[in-house]
Amino acid sequence: MNNGLKVFSGSSHPEFAGAVCDYLGIELGMSHTVHFSNENMLVQIEENVRGCDVFVIQTSKSPVHEHLFELLLTIDALRSASADRITAVMPYIPYIRSDKKDRPRISIAARLVADLLKTSGADRILTMDLHSPQSQGFFRMPVDQLLGVGPLCERLRREDRSEWVLVAADAGEAKDLGSFANRLDLPMAIIDKRREGDDEKPRAVSLIGDVKGKVAVVIDDEIASGGTLVEAANFLKKRGAKKVLAAATHPIFSSNAVERIDAAFLERVIVTDTVPLPPEKQSEKVEVISVTRLFAEAILRIHDGSSVSQLFNQRAVSELMS
Repeated sequence: MNNGLKVFSGSSHPEFAGAVCDYLGIELGMSHTVHFSNENMLVQIEENVRGCDVFVIQTSKSPVHEHLFELLLTIDALRSASADRITAVMPYIPYIRSDKKDRPRISIAARLVADLLKTSGADRILTMDLHSPQSQGFFRMPVDQLLGVGPLCERLRREDRSEWVLVAADAGEAKDLGSFANRLDLPMAIIDKRREGDDEKPRAVSLIGDVKGKVAVVIDDEIASGGTLVEAANFLKKRGAKKVLAAATHPIFSSNAVERIDAAFLERVIVTDTVPLPPEKQSEKVEVISVTRLFAEAILRIHDGSSVSQLFNQRAVSELMS
């Protein structure tokens, strides 16, 4: 079944790549990256890939630009080595939040990254939870977007949800929140955030829904600096929530996010492993669930030409997460 299938990895998340290969029952492809004193890089593929269906795993991790360019060099090296098809497996795509021109004279960086991947030789992309689904249109190649809602809901089902209400930290998350509410059969609430000036941070001003005496579960696609999540948790506490939990796909945890989470009115934060968490970004409040099996199964289906969309089914996710 794995004839012609090869998986390589950049240096951003070797544990993720190793777990994917364990599920697939294959060895991780041999390659190495050289960092020169002038800060240039060289990537060499150390085995034959001619005619192979190759998948390269690389996520966004600090230093972001170094890991992005390592991916581009790896794809270009594989193309030069006559790989038949190259899929960039990017659990979290760098710059994906820069998906619109919301200020004068700026770059739409997500589109630029898509163009770079195409130019380097990528034939398709496999990712999870783009910041906005329409950003798939930036890519001039097929994009398979896995959804974090399935694995996260599978984890949340293990809890007593009798007093739960799901909360969107702002109106922009309301649509994604609906997917969680439908799967878990739970009520929703939405925090209304307003920006009162160019230099002021948005602040919560009202709540659509009721959280008084409830366990509020904040849902988001990613946690960056943690500012929005902490603000939401404190606001929900003022509105009578007795506990606040959170679930998000991508744990970016930039700046002092972990310190903010530790000090906030948050009991637990559940995230996936699309982005690695080094020791300094770990916390007793943060629980990480793995989506490597989901990605591995998607790789198999892409390789075999079978349906990836079946992985959106909760039953299929439950089997993979068990």
